[in-house]
Amino acid sequence: MANIHEEIDEVLHSIYDPELPVNIYDLGLIYKVEIKDNNVVFVTMTLTAPSCPAAQSLPVEVEEKLKAIEGVTDVHVQITWEPKWDKSMMSEVAQLELGFM
Repeated sequence: MANIHEEIDEVLHSIYDPELPVNIYDLGLIYKVEIKDNNVVFVTMTLTAPSCPAAQSLPVEVEEKLKAIEGVTDVHVQITWEPKWDKSMMSEVAQLELGFM
């Protein structure tokens, strides 16, 4: 069985931006993941733009899917706009998938 860090990583790689064929992790939308006492998970993330159509649904999806991991007791997702997301934050995999390389 994978440890909780690996499971969180797997889950974040399984969540896709609804407008792009790339997961939110490779898009560079996840800025920080912290696991605190009692396996409470704190995620700091951004979106591609403030007007992103997924602004309401994507953070909720992250929270719900992380809460479903065995051993996770609670999840807090915080959206930030600093630093502002740009294409350079994407992994090479995402850049290749979207034709930027």
